[in-house]
Amino acid sequence: MEDVSTRGASAGSASAVRRTAADARRWMQQGTALFVEAADSLTEAEYDVASLLPGWSRRHLVAHVAANGDALGNLVHWAATGEVTPMYASAEERAAGIERGVSMTAAELTGWVRHSADALDKAMGSLTQRQWQAEVMTAQRRTVPATEIPWLRSREVLVHAVDLDRGVGFADLPASFLEALVEDICAKRGLGASALPAGPLAEVAAWLAGRPHTLVEVPELGSWL
Repeated sequence: MEDVSTRGASAGSASAVRRTAADARRWMQQGTALFVEAADSLTEAEYDVASLLPGWSRRHLVAHVAANGDALGNLVHWAATGEVTPMYASAEERAAGIERGVSMTAAELTGWVRHSADALDKAMGSLTQRQWQAEVMTAQRRTVPATEIPWLRSREVLVHAVDLDRGVGFADLPASFLEALVEDICAKRGLGASALPAGPLAEVAAWLAGRPHTLVEVPELGSWL
């Protein structure tokens, strides 16, 4: 995969961070292992416990991550073949996939998230340098090169590994990923580095993502992702 850099401000400073496609692929693989390990040992009762995302149980969350793997696989197919294959046919299809997952057993859900993650990684591994440069469209209708797909997936698996509330926190995520995440969320929220509060990188990232954090005297932000 060709390295494509993104530059921006890191948390709490004006220094630039560099994110390459190879970085994102590595984070994706680390996050997949972390997420699957956290979900793998859940019992039926534990699956029904609330996640850190308001209104979502762990079943909703795992179903979402599994469906996301399938959806990003559509973008990889698009890049590989040139055939337009959106992530989701509609918002209703996306919601229906999550609700279908909620009715699955623990073993079925874990199997789905494993299979979709493995299939996505295998499909990415088959892309040529030229195919990685093909343009695809995200669920938010942003046109991006296929090199962005690993970044999209790394955010899902790493942040949602925290949302499972199984003992994984933002401090357990790779620091380089957190720097890139802070940059990304700042861009989405229209915040400059000067607007970031002082504090540990992991806590700043958690605050920006609208997750539980230990920072004080900061405005409340809605959930991101």
